[in-house]
Amino acid sequence: MKRHKRLLLISSIGGHLTQLLQLEPLFKEYQYHLVTEKSDITAELKQKHPTSYLAYGARNYPLRYIFKFTYNIIKSIFIFLRERPDIVITTGVHTAVPMCYIAKLFRKKVIFIESFAKSSSPTLSGKMVYPIADLFVVQWESMKKIYPKAVYGGSIY
Repeated sequence: MKRHKRLLLISSIGGHLTQLLQLEPLFKEYQYHLVTEKSDITAELKQKHPTSYLAYGARNYPLRYIFKFTYNIIKSIFIFLRERPDIVITTGVHTAVPMCYIAKLFRKKVIFIESFAKSSSPTLSGKMVYPIADLFVVQWESMKKIYPKAVYGGSIY
């Protein structure tokens, strides 16, 4: 039964989270847990979904980012161990990359959905997760040139 599979869905805030939330039909079929960055925008997610938060860290402040990124890696390990997902699904960016590698370390499945905003060049997180992803989904047919093993899934919007 699908209910026995545990999903961990992770992304940064903004468009990546908006895309991830388009997968909401899965929430009725599987046990799931959301992980995103803490902000005023995401505070209300906990009222509707099981949610954990990582520290928001913009890369335009390199010194602060290094500390927040390190903190987020440690917190991701604790979230992963607490939630014990079978599958990690992400639409990316920096907060998601460590969780994908943690999942692979524990021999769990990783599904990466490359950003809809990218139709001709890869994201940094996409390039980092592509080698370990069990399923790599692109939303533009043109992205198959960049990620030959990817699956074209069309737009999730």
